[in-house]
Amino acid sequence: MKEVEKVRLDKYLWSIRIFKSRSLASAGCESGRVKMNGAIVKASRNVAVNDVYEIRTEGRKWVIQVTALLANRLQYTEAIKFYNDITPEEDKAQERQASVFQTGKRPSKIGRPTKKERRELDDFMGGEEDL
Repeated sequence: MKEVEKVRLDKYLWSIRIFKSRSLASAGCESGRVKMNGAIVKASRNVAVNDVYEIRTEGRKWVIQVTALLANRLQYTEAIKFYNDITPEEDKAQERQASVFQTGKRPSKIGRPTKKERRELDDFMGGEEDL
């Protein structure tokens, strides 16, 4: 594999599979979700070996140390060799749940019964229409 001298931060975070796309990685940098030494960093910053980054994604919080530079996206088993995950255990255990529990939409197959189900329910309850 070709040795890489410099890589943009957004491209590096995409290639090690922390973000699903490069545009999401640059948006994460723009919104302040990627920090180095407590300071927000830009997506255009060059990554250096031994840099430590704090990253907040939708699923969890990461603290990674760069061990090697990677410019192209590889499969996950290969990509994890290019960084060390030094996230504290309490942050790993505190996996975030999705914040959209109630979206306003009724879950499918649950809710008001269909006309057929109402008829079956009425038959089961004993047909109170005769009273």
